[in-house]
Amino acid sequence: MITASAKKRDNIAEYLLYMWQIEDLIRAYDLDIDKIQANIIDKYSGLSETQKKEMRDWYESLIDMMRREDAVKSGHIQLNKNVIISLDDLHKRLLGDSKFASYSAQFYHTLPIIVELRAKSGENKADEIETCFNALYGILMLRLQGKEISEETKQAAAQISKFLALLSHYYKLDYNNELFKDEEDGQNPL
Repeated sequence: MITASAKKRDNIAEYLLYMWQIEDLIRAYDLDIDKIQANIIDKYSGLSETQKKEMRDWYESLIDMMRREDAVKSGHIQLNKNVIISLDDLHKRLLGDSKFASYSAQFYHTLPIIVELRAKSGENKADEIETCFNALYGILMLRLQGKEISEETKQAAAQISKFLALLSHYYKLDYNNELFKDEEDGQNPL
């Protein structure tokens, strides 16, 4: 919970991957708050009882959302979908603004990887940004399972990470109303 807030403020890409992990963690514990309490919350020895209660409340609210939004077996809650929507909107704004040529260049450098991933995804076509997150999350899961990752996949992940880091940087600036601040002052933002 504390980690999620810090990640959301500092790096939206890390936040989203973290929240997807939390969704899967909740599923692994069968959406049972008592299992989560015993196996996660109670393991934090440095937290006060108030902090543990806040953490439990946070997990309970996520469980409730997952149930109400039919994300019990798979998928993502609207809270996380909204992050993708915001990032996709920002992505389109950046691509449409010539002042962000370096962003466009980074995207077009990543685009062949995205196209290849989308071709492999079958009928579950996601937009470019979600495709990038799906790829990184899949690689994260492979690493957690101790599975081998090919050199080609590592290179693709590095490029996607570089692209999403730039998008996250611009998201943070936009979130803090600093992305187009210099424009208001009559200066180029980059």
